[in-house]
Amino acid sequence: MSYRYEDQRPYVLTDGGQRVLLTMRDKAERCIKLGGAVRSLELMSVGGGGDTWQLMACVDRLVELNYLQEITDDKVAGQHRVFTAGSAWR
Repeated sequence: MSYRYEDQRPYVLTDGGQRVLLTMRDKAERCIKLGGAVRSLELMSVGGGGDTWQLMACVDRLVELNYLQEITDDKVAGQHRVFTAGSAWR
């Protein structure tokens, strides 16, 4: 079985998932303001619970909400994906 956002998305909508999502959003904003981009590895290291796939789903939700825009292609490992600010922050 491999990661599928659609399977993990329900976690993002839980109380715990929302807390992780907001923490990731705040970290992404700080990193992007400081360096212009952020890797998913740094976002997924925020703590607060969740397994790797749940954390990846939180990152994907930030993309879905246009907080993040991915600049890497689909050949990159999940933890090495790179993002810049999405239209929600511009």
